[in-house]
Amino acid sequence: MELLVAVLLLSLLIPSSGGEKLSGLPSNFRLRNAPAAGLCAHLIEPAGYPCSEHITQTKDGYLLGLQRVSGSSSSSRTGYLNGQRGPPVLLLHGLMMSGDAWFMDSPNQSLGFILADNGFDVWAGNVRGTRWSHGHVSLSEREKEFWDWSWQELALYDLAEMARYISNVTNSKVFIVGHSQGTIMSLAALTQPDLASMVEAAALLCPISYLNHISTEFVLRLVKMHMDDVFLAMGIHELNFKSDMGTQLMDMICDGRVNCNDLLGSITGKNCCFNDSRIDFYLEYEPHPTSAKNLHHLFQMIRKGTFKMYDYGFWKNFKEYGSFQPPRFDLRNIPESIPLWMGYGGSDALADVTDVRRTLKELKGKPELLYLEEYGHIDFLLSVSSKKDVYDDMIRFFKNLSGRYTSY
Repeated sequence: MELLVAVLLLSLLIPSSGGEKLSGLPSNFRLRNAPAAGLCAHLIEPAGYPCSEHITQTKDGYLLGLQRVSGSSSSSRTGYLNGQRGPPVLLLHGLMMSGDAWFMDSPNQSLGFILADNGFDVWAGNVRGTRWSHGHVSLSEREKEFWDWSWQELALYDLAEMARYISNVTNSKVFIVGHSQGTIMSLAALTQPDLASMVEAAALLCPISYLNHISTEFVLRLVKMHMDDVFLAMGIHELNFKSDMGTQLMDMICDGRVNCNDLLGSITGKNCCFNDSRIDFYLEYEPHPTSAKNLHHLFQMIRKGTFKMYDYGFWKNFKEYGSFQPPRFDLRNIPESIPLWMGYGGSDALADVTDVRRTLKELKGKPELLYLEEYGHIDFLLSVSSKKDVYDDMIRFFKNLSGRYTSY
């Protein structure tokens, strides 16, 4: 375990090489480790699916990437209702992932492709700092201010702007699908009336609002070591495991010293059906960068057992929030009128069953539930049988709402 922690520290401390400038963006803008082509050209169009790239700007200046995906020409189910494009579905990825997470397996296994083939208007979201988003209007990724955010901003700014943009383009409310961190964002956003008003329904895979019962040894060890505080004290604001040295070290470990599927299990818990034969392919895309502040906020949730805004400390909380304690995201404020579907697993060491039950108890509404005893955290995204086990039921849930699907 000490070796792994050392590897992570070294990969963070070695700076990444600067990326190429992109035309039309500020002169100090850099996008590190990004391929020349976007996600559409890189992963989605080669699978035979029409895809278009979109960029939208948050209130605090971040340029977010969105990919809009339609059903493949070979699909016999490209229509939804009367041959029209179906409801827009915004896909929200997990921590250190990005919009590519929904297209990592074959078209008959990946949720992004499956939704498109079922006639849905699929939009893959990419939060700030990830490689398929596009930096900031004025801040460089090398500036610490660029990384001054946590999942709180991802919910209140990134999700809000993506939903607003999609609603404006489609003239309709948005269906949301989130996994892991994407569910934290969704649940926090839905407590805000202005954001909830843009959402038709939500499907949450491994739903998280509380984290105080996680059982993953690796994460608990980092929490006990206060690695989040160490990163911030050392002036490390970006967590980037794709730096050159970090990649070389991880390749060396995975090639001969550690089974990387076991490493994944030590972080997420046991996964019954994860397609480990494709792990080399997955690692070509994952992990994406995130901020040290985001990790710190997540560790605050683990230590305190709360679903609150970022805790700056006594006096700065008062300056930021007008109170000495950070405000909570009150799940009771999520409107009962928004249908929810949740899928969770008995082997998930991050979205623990006890914490999921606490979330369910605090909600006013009664979500539709899918519980799979053997499923772990990654199985809901990358299981070899996730279509049959999970996605078919989610799509049934969405299609049953077709009668109440509303446009503005």
